[in-house]
Amino acid sequence: MPARRQKTMTAAATLLLGTGLVLAGPGSTAQAATCSYTYSDESYVYAGHYSGMTAVPSRTVVTSAGAEAQCLLKEVGYSLTVDGVFGPKSQAALRDVQTRLNGAPYWADITVDGMPGPETWPHLRFYAYYN
Repeated sequence: MPARRQKTMTAAATLLLGTGLVLAGPGSTAQAATCSYTYSDESYVYAGHYSGMTAVPSRTVVTSAGAEAQCLLKEVGYSLTVDGVFGPKSQAALRDVQTRLNGAPYWADITVDGMPGPETWPHLRFYAYYN
């Protein structure tokens, strides 16, 4: 089992923490968020915004689930702005990860839709842990 790691990546500003709920309305401007990674004993990565496995982030407004998923995608090497809005770039990156997870050696058999949800979260957290 790999050694437990703690990493912090600082961006221009931080988002309010939440539980996957909308944090800002449609008229607000999204700002870059901070990712503070924690590696669990269950082989999952958490980035400090959302600790659940069920929320589906919004494509148009800032959510903590959106920021969490973007942080995890950054952790595995995608160049994204972590702003909590799960737009086209975030969706494209997640579709790529979902496709990878469906192949060897993971064989996740998850839907490739570009959106994190109950089917994808555990696999995304696990993938971020080992990549």
